[in-house]
Amino acid sequence: MSGQPTVTSAAHEKTVGDLIEVLQVTKRFPGVKSLDAVSFGVRAGEIHALVGENGAGKSTLMKVMAGAYLPDEGEIRFDGQPVQWKSAADAKRRGIHVIYQELVLFPQSSVAENIFAGAEPRSRLGTVDHREMNRRAQTLLSELGVQLDPRERVGNLSVADQQMVEIAKAMAAETRVLVLDEPTAVIAGKEVQLLFERVRLLRDKGVAIIYISHRLEEIFALCDRVTVMKDGRKVGTQAVSETTREGLVRMMVGREMSEIYPPKARLSNDVPTLLAVEGLQVGNRVFDASLTVRAGEIVGLAGMVGSGRTELASGIFGAMRAERGTVEVRGARRKRMTPNAAIRLGLGFVTEDRKSQGLLMYLNVAQNVTATTLQRVSRFGLLRAGAERDAGASAIKEYGIAGARPGGSVATLSGGNQQKVLISRWVRVCNSVLILDEPTRGVDVGAKAEIYRVMRQLTARGLGILMISSELQEVIGMSDRVLVMREGRIAGEVDGDQMTEHDIMRLATGAQSQSPAQGGEHAFAH
Repeated sequence: MSGQPTVTSAAHEKTVGDLIEVLQVTKRFPGVKSLDAVSFGVRAGEIHALVGENGAGKSTLMKVMAGAYLPDEGEIRFDGQPVQWKSAADAKRRGIHVIYQELVLFPQSSVAENIFAGAEPRSRLGTVDHREMNRRAQTLLSELGVQLDPRERVGNLSVADQQMVEIAKAMAAETRVLVLDEPTAVIAGKEVQLLFERVRLLRDKGVAIIYISHRLEEIFALCDRVTVMKDGRKVGTQAVSETTREGLVRMMVGREMSEIYPPKARLSNDVPTLLAVEGLQVGNRVFDASLTVRAGEIVGLAGMVGSGRTELASGIFGAMRAERGTVEVRGARRKRMTPNAAIRLGLGFVTEDRKSQGLLMYLNVAQNVTATTLQRVSRFGLLRAGAERDAGASAIKEYGIAGARPGGSVATLSGGNQQKVLISRWVRVCNSVLILDEPTRGVDVGAKAEIYRVMRQLTARGLGILMISSELQEVIGMSDRVLVMREGRIAGEVDGDQMTEHDIMRLATGAQSQSPAQGGEHAFAH
């Protein structure tokens, strides 16, 4: 945004040329000041990133701007005029649309019915004009460059296509301000690139876009300005072109990037091998994979999305059947591994999707912690509530699970603290190798640092960790060695203190010569 001033965190700043802005807004909840005199605005035709740790106040700020919350102090301006939203519906009628991480769609209804829900075109008889609705939906989808049948049931679509339906729904309402909350949390690869293309298209049409994400590489790939929040206050706003990843991290958590990753262990040559995989084939996704993990070691498993990383981990744990090869844990070799056998041998597996495949969302923290070790908190087949509660309390203390109580809901915890609950559960049965698939997906920088600390504590006890990650900074910062997969095979290994993103990208893509600029973190992560 050349020619326009960079906004700083002055006490009584006022942004220039904003389509929508809040000025000195404060919002209180019982015992908590969620927003403290925050001023923030977004211009028509810009993509403005909003970043900060969980609990920084980002969601509260968006709900104030979108009419879901009324501010206790301060004012909202829209089109240069003070406004007081009566409700979220009132703000939506004026063109403010929020697309939440959990999409709000009707899976049994068609694409067109979802796009025009509550605003269906009517015939002269007052009935829904399905032909006209489908025609309008097709026009909107075509403008977004999306090839979808407006008559298709939304429940049959991929998550990426459902997201496009949400954006088309926003455009059907002539959206002027669009808020995207962690839009890439459930998509990857080409789907992310397509999303970015659509978002840029909306920006070019003059829509003001607020982009909330924990993935800092996306901020630099997509956004014009970025605002950092911390503890309910605005730290500052800068042009993306005038800041760095390290600068954003320092603003968000008050620490340098180098302080996020704990020191790596120095392993001697006689450290025992805990896991040895030989010639593993998993369906048509993994071929002839061999690897080892030693005690006290973190082995990174990197590669492009679709390279077979998760399938390899699932084959090792027995969650997917391996047609060929062996898995050996502490000398015990198996040709046909099963999850039960893996657990008995001391393997643990924290899956990529913690909500649907990991956590038991309707149970409390203690019940989640003890889910794999019920026999330890039972006597004569009966569950001992006190023992279960004590196990939960011990995990909360040991792993620093903030805001948790043994009897409290796991669903209300932040993503980072939910991940700590899962890790604590598996460590109760894992005494050999813990497999972590995308351990910090969807968590903020501060929570990532805590999870990294826990990982190093576990390896200091003698556990081995096999870590799958799509973030190159994380792979390099945490791994003692990195195995890189390409098209279902392990393409090579990178190790040592001098490993670089370029080294990993070269193996992941099969490029003979590639500059770091061509193979940066964003290209790898998605």
